[in-house]
Amino acid sequence: MKNKISWIAVYFAVLTWSYIEPKDGFTWWLEAIPAVLALPILLFTRRSFPLTSLAYCLILFHCVVLLVGAHYTYAEVPLFNWIADWTGGRNNYDKIGHFAQGLVPAILAREIVMRLNVIKPGAWCNFFVLCFVLAFSAFYELIEWWVAVATGEGAEAFLGTQGYVWDTQSDMFLALIGGIIALTVLAKRHDQQLQQL
Repeated sequence: MKNKISWIAVYFAVLTWSYIEPKDGFTWWLEAIPAVLALPILLFTRRSFPLTSLAYCLILFHCVVLLVGAHYTYAEVPLFNWIADWTGGRNNYDKIGHFAQGLVPAILAREIVMRLNVIKPGAWCNFFVLCFVLAFSAFYELIEWWVAVATGEGAEAFLGTQGYVWDTQSDMFLALIGGIIALTVLAKRHDQQLQQL
């Protein structure tokens, strides 16, 4: 119970901070909507299909990443501007977001397919999870494209390409890396928590 209260407190603190005077209101909604939708979905499913604490922590981490990017826009997060100035490159905060877009869905997909006995643990489960991560990442890139087509210039901050021609491909690659790390680094801990459910 204490962990749930802490989770909700952090979530609402970051959500409130992110919503107050964001860089661009339209971009805020585009970037924040997955984090805003996460809470009602988790509340609705908490009794019928509660998740492991690892999954909930990762979801919170991803929500924080999304809400920070929503507040500043992904291309203008101050710490990453400083890093970009120091390295002479682009603001790469969006790459943290796409890494999380692989790490978090990998654990969620793994949890769902294992708990529902869709796929047994092992190589085929890992293969399916990585395929899911890549499909999810590709679908998000399609959403970015559709938003850009529908809104024109207004989508530049949402896309966050910053002139990088390989942005879409590197985004999907980082999601794949996030998925691989989830399966190699977090799987053992995840298995322990799954046994406790």
